[in-house]
Amino acid sequence: MMNTKTGKLIVWIISAILLLALPIVLQATGSNSWVRIVDIALMYVLLALGLNIVVGYAGLLDLGYIAFFAVGAYIFALLGSPHLADTFPAIKAMFPNGLHYNIWLVMILAAAVAGIITSQML
Repeated sequence: MMNTKTGKLIVWIISAILLLALPIVLQATGSNSWVRIVDIALMYVLLALGLNIVVGYAGLLDLGYIAFFAVGAYIFALLGSPHLADTFPAIKAMFPNGLHYNIWLVMILAAAVAGIITSQML
C-alpha cells in the first residue's frame, strides 16, 4: 500500500505533466484560441488564489496586488505594442520607427512602474 505522502506526490507529478502537455493538445485544433483562453483563465485563477491567501490566511482585505497586476499589465501592453507611437504623437516624433524594446526590459520596466505607482497609493 502507498502512504498518503507518496499518493499526493504522484498526483502532483501527473497533474504537472498534464498541465505541461495541455498547450500542445490545445494547439492540435489548428489555432491558438483555446491556448489563449486557458492562459487567461489560469491567470485569473492565480489572482483569485492570491486574494484567497491574503483574505483567508491573513484576514486582510488588501487589493494592492490587483492594482500592481493592472498597472503592470497596462504598462507592458503600452511598451510592447507597436501601436504606442500611433497613439501618442510625441513618442512618434521621438521614435519615428517605433519603439522596439526587448521583452525582458519591458517586463522589468512594467514591474518597476507598477511597484512605484502602487507604493504611492498607500
